[in-house]
Amino acid sequence: MKLYCIAVLHKGETKVNPLASAHELSSFGYFQRSSVKEFMDFTCKIVAERTMVGSRASVKEHEYICHVYVRSDCLTGLVIADHEYPQRVAHTLINKVLEEFTGKVPKSQWPTANQSRIVYGELSGYLQKYQDPKQADSMTKIQSELDETKIILYDTIEKILERGEKLEDMVDKSDSLGKQAKALFQVARKTNSCCVIL
Repeated sequence: MKLYCIAVLHKGETKVNPLASAHELSSFGYFQRSSVKEFMDFTCKIVAERTMVGSRASVKEHEYICHVYVRSDCLTGLVIADHEYPQRVAHTLINKVLEEFTGKVPKSQWPTANQSRIVYGELSGYLQKYQDPKQADSMTKIQSELDETKIILYDTIEKILERGEKLEDMVDKSDSLGKQAKALFQVARKTNSCCVIL
């Protein structure tokens, strides 16, 4: 999973005005970087132009995806990532950047300012922080931890069964399970027994 670009633009009636951007180009060859950056900036402008005000989109191009959100005030955020990067995390990042940008750069500057006049250096930090979506986004981190817990639980049950113990025997011997839980287990076991493939 990789993020390559974060950009903030203003979508005017006649043109799109780039306001701020940050790029992570270390995976490209040294002599390719300026061309790749130029192409990403061009892509951001085109995608912003073609996205309706008040809408979100994710546009796939080969192994890259450009996530975009054009707010109702025409402030636009874009993230270019690989296809593995979680869409929800990309849009969360866009929301966060646009909210922060709104608080730091006056709306009156959006239509006419160029990137050299806008002072908003936080994009590089966000680009680095969000490279690992599990560390940057709490929901992704929780989901990853749940997946790890499921794997551990599955492995534990497999190991118990490998030792020759049967789940039915464990349920019968258990003092902590009440009669209703044991009865429910027996009913579930009988219901599922019709589905066993021999």
